Amino acid sequence: MPEITGAEQNRLPDALTPLKLPSDRELVMRVMPMPADANGNGDIFGGWIMAQVDLAGSVLPARIAKGRITTVAVNQFVFKQPVSIGDLLSFYAKVERIGRTSVTVHVEVYAERNPADLHVVKVTEANLTYVAIDPDGKPRLIPKL
Repeated sequence: MPEITGAEQNRLPDALTPLKLPSDRELVMRVMPMPADANGNGDIFGGWIMAQVDLAGSVLPARIAKGRITTVAVNQFVFKQPVSIGDLLSFYAKVERIGRTSVTVHVEVYAERNPADLHVVKVTEANLTYVAIDPDGKPRLIPKL
């Protein structure tokens, strides 16, 4: 495929734009949805994808908080394309903000489709906020880096 310039890429529909996996984010999880995760049309349930994003999103905040965390907000969640049985989903996360007790992360989900003629598409992205908690479930300060 010939190289596509930025101006040309802006004119292409998302489905035709070749994607590269992000290099400025950390791969935190990979999973392949199974038939039990799909609806009658063969599309993966949005709730299943949301649960996987929550798990993937918690990886970096748990490291930063050095202990127990909990999800306190899903600030944004966008389904860009449907996910199908057999797609290999890769979850990439980037820390957006570290507060006194909370960490906000941005998660992007890419699907690798058709291994014989590999096609990669961004299917979901979300912003989530997690809070560090103590054994009693109360917010606690995040250790200084």
